[in-house]
Amino acid sequence: MLKPGATIGILGGGQLGRMLALATARLGLQCHVFSSERDACSFQVAPRATLAEFSDRAALEKFARACDVITYEFENVPAEAAAFLAARKPVFPDPKVLETTQDRLIEKDFITKLKIATAPYAPVHSAAQLADAVETIGLPAVLKTRRLGYDGKGQAKIAKDGKLGGDAAAAWRALRQAPCILEGFVNFEREVSVVAARSRDGKIACFDVTENEHRDHILKLSRVPAAVSPALAQEARRIAQRIAEAFDYVGVLAVEMFVVRKGKGRTLLVNEIAPRVHNSGHWTIDGASVSQFEQHIRAVAGWPLAKPIRHGRVEMVNLIGAEVNGYARWLSVPGASIHLYGKKDARPGRKMGHVTRVFPAARQGAK
Repeated sequence: MLKPGATIGILGGGQLGRMLALATARLGLQCHVFSSERDACSFQVAPRATLAEFSDRAALEKFARACDVITYEFENVPAEAAAFLAARKPVFPDPKVLETTQDRLIEKDFITKLKIATAPYAPVHSAAQLADAVETIGLPAVLKTRRLGYDGKGQAKIAKDGKLGGDAAAAWRALRQAPCILEGFVNFEREVSVVAARSRDGKIACFDVTENEHRDHILKLSRVPAAVSPALAQEARRIAQRIAEAFDYVGVLAVEMFVVRKGKGRTLLVNEIAPRVHNSGHWTIDGASVSQFEQHIRAVAGWPLAKPIRHGRVEMVNLIGAEVNGYARWLSVPGASIHLYGKKDARPGRKMGHVTRVFPAARQGAK
């Protein structure tokens, strides 16, 4: 268990690292951010920072010596770099988790072995294998690169009529014939996620199930609580717990799921696992008694987890690209809290900040 004043290393310098750094400071801990991006927004709030490539062993060695424990803010940290650091200092979650979640096929196989439902899928490593996969999975379907895909990147939709995208050959060319996975298209009712924290001693605390809306494949709006039955919410939390336990996970992770109709009821299909704090959990900073970022720092520091208590109904809106220029209109909105990430270039599709709105539950007896 780390004591106040100890240093937590954070691999990655984006907005998730920035909010982790702020949570670290709140708990009286120090942080040291390692990033290959010169203008990383985490550098603005971190007391110590290293600017270097993840392949720079000398920089990694020096970084490890400066930290007491190490974590990461995005899942595409090279697994080799994480393993190099783990040989020198504790790294949470275990770098072996990255080896699973960085590859969509390996991740899907991992989930399936836990007897947790996903969309139908098949590996695609050649044009012939793609044809076989289409025959097996059927259309419509989504072709995805096995690695380095997020916010809709590395994906191409396929349908016979072309309404969803192109044909199979065009999709294969669009993804440059990289190793892929073909997934059956899911006609879902809504998308939800569970953000869960697991401590070093195996205790798990889940935040409320969140309902998410995406625009152009990028998360735009999260609402809590999700419009699902108590039984389905309990099942969503159970799925997240099973995944965390199977990984022997330490820290915060998010499990994204589809809610689909099954007869007269509803069921869940797991879409993706994010082995880190997650965009759909940003509402917890203002909308809960403990944030996902503090929970993550508590877990990797060996501290007990807090019990999350939601303050009411909560909405989180992402400010994407030029939308951040209208930040001022939120400043006078009752119940709204604005978080700007300090990024200089408001490129289309780039997450520049978010706004949380908390609608407290009416007190009993109030008029």
